[in-house]
Amino acid sequence: MELDTRSVASEPASPLKRPGEEKMEVSSELSSSDWQSRDSGFFERGIKTMLSIRKSKRIKKERGKEDTGTWNAKRLLQTFRSYEENKPTICNSMEKVGEICEPIEAKPLSVMEINELIQKRQLLEAFASIKLMEDETISERDSEKYTDNPQELVRKSRDVDLLYNSITNAIKSIVEETLEDPTLQHSMLTSMVTLIPLEEAAHSSTDNAARPGSDLLGRPRKWREQWREAVNESARKRVLKVPMASREEETSWLDLHLHFLQEHLKEDLLKIKSSVKKCYPEEYQVCDTYVEAFHNAIASHLQELSQGPLDFHELYTLLNWVANTYHSEFFLGHPELKPEVKTENLSLLLTPADWDKLKNDYIASAKEKIKSCFGNILRLEVTEKWEKEVHLEEKENLYHASVSFDIQTIIGEHVKSSGAISGGLETKMLELCMAELLEFIPRFEQEFMAWSTAQDSPSFVPHLVAYINSFHDLVSGLETAFKVDTEELQKILAALTRNFTNIFLTKLRTKTQPLLKKILTKNWILATERPDSLALAVSQFSEHLQHMRDPLGQDLLHEVHKYVVKEYVTQIIKPRWKMNTDTRQQVSRKMSQEAAIIHNALIDQGSKADWLLPVIYHIASITGEKKKDKIKAYVKELCQDYPDIRKEHILAILALRGLGRTRKAAILRQVCQAQESSDGGKGGTLFAEIDVPVICSCF
Repeated sequence: MELDTRSVASEPASPLKRPGEEKMEVSSELSSSDWQSRDSGFFERGIKTMLSIRKSKRIKKERGKEDTGTWNAKRLLQTFRSYEENKPTICNSMEKVGEICEPIEAKPLSVMEINELIQKRQLLEAFASIKLMEDETISERDSEKYTDNPQELVRKSRDVDLLYNSITNAIKSIVEETLEDPTLQHSMLTSMVTLIPLEEAAHSSTDNAARPGSDLLGRPRKWREQWREAVNESARKRVLKVPMASREEETSWLDLHLHFLQEHLKEDLLKIKSSVKKCYPEEYQVCDTYVEAFHNAIASHLQELSQGPLDFHELYTLLNWVANTYHSEFFLGHPELKPEVKTENLSLLLTPADWDKLKNDYIASAKEKIKSCFGNILRLEVTEKWEKEVHLEEKENLYHASVSFDIQTIIGEHVKSSGAISGGLETKMLELCMAELLEFIPRFEQEFMAWSTAQDSPSFVPHLVAYINSFHDLVSGLETAFKVDTEELQKILAALTRNFTNIFLTKLRTKTQPLLKKILTKNWILATERPDSLALAVSQFSEHLQHMRDPLGQDLLHEVHKYVVKEYVTQIIKPRWKMNTDTRQQVSRKMSQEAAIIHNALIDQGSKADWLLPVIYHIASITGEKKKDKIKAYVKELCQDYPDIRKEHILAILALRGLGRTRKAAILRQVCQAQESSDGGKGGTLFAEIDVPVICSCF
């Protein structure tokens, strides 16, 4: 049986009224704002009337004048009429009901007429008529009227059940329309709220056990539970009706959907607080009931959303909405909803399992997102800086690259947004960012080295210096901002610095080897090569090191200085033809001149490797000295300044001077004795890294 869900402001006159009676206006009377206090006596009397069913039956049996199955329902009709006429006939005591209130003669309505009342939402009169029909049917059943015709009892019982179900459906429709209809009809709600306790009172003493052939006849209808289920179903439908575009239609579909969700449901809660709540007695706890219903509906909806395929931004949107927006002033914590809307007793919006899954999915998605962000940093460095040979910025005389800032910005944004959701997620995100950074640095290094190898760009050294500076800033920045352990990162960056230093020295070697190989050649001796050619090539390549952060810049400049001196010495101790005295004098002067130029150029750039200066002077003095006795003194000074020198090196230098085997052996013995008593040299090792020519390796 389908019922018309149209609502009316008040109920028309009952077909049960005698001629001359005024219209019954239960709904309109009950819709007044103070109905709970003013008419509490009416409801109390009405409930007591329902509870007097058994006593009424006893009175009717004693009088024996009336059908025992109709008295209480008629009494209910009298209750409604007495209320509308403001002439209460129901006594405050159940014991006085039978004495004062006489049975009412009324013609029962047909099923069709009762159903019409339900369709018109005249639920109170419909219930009274159904109760009349139910009482009569029970009375007839108890009097064994249907012994010979049990099917008739089944039919009448089914009619009662269907009519009650129609009222149940009407209650559900009223609840649903409460939020659907922009103009709330208070009379309809108050009529429904009046009906529920009357039904409970009417069936309060009924045996719950159904009898054969009578189905649910006389049993409680549990409309209060149906009302609560209707509230839950209404909330579920309201949540599902919120607009939600597809990902194909709108990239920010989830952001928009959740925004619409909070706006629409906030309006519903405001309506419940301002209009709906006043229609219910306090015992219904309407605001709490609706809040819980919406909470459960949203929880179910979000659980479904979380199971779908969500990208990084969508996962964060959902996490942030649950963690921050849901209870905030933008939704349940809105100032206008206070104090009726309480959230402290609500269950978790997502189960711990669903919440953990959402966070794990977010971290897994963040891994690819961060890897992509770091990859974009590298791509921009290649296309916008390396290929275009962009001039680098200087800050406080240091070359500056944006890599460190970009990396810290990416990490900072992800860590901060994750921390706004939970501390545990913040920790996981920071760990993920650091892990991705440890993979990114070697990838960046390989790409840079591949680019530097493929072409001889003048911007190579400036970029190298800027990156070493930037990665140093990265370590200190991460330690300061995030308090992270950078030990592993420092190891990787130390390896990167060594590799960058090596490739720098390799390129330096490439530029200087052609000039170094000319040393002691005829053109070099004849001074056709400029004496500052080598120094100029070195200084042009290494001048950018003064813009590197110390001590890294100083260390690398020291390496350059040491490399040039070491390679210079390596060239001059190689076996050559025998030179006459004039040639040796000329070579000695040329070596001293170039040594001074190289040394001064690197010192001017900031090198502090003064200990490297004497070595070439010593060799030049030995080479150009005419007096053989003085040669021994020069060799001793050389050995004192550079104690790592080996006898093979000394022999090679003496060979450059042109001394014979006997003289060389004598000088070597004296020098070795002096070396044993020496305290050491001025600086670091030099000769230990210089290979000795094979021809001079034997004594």
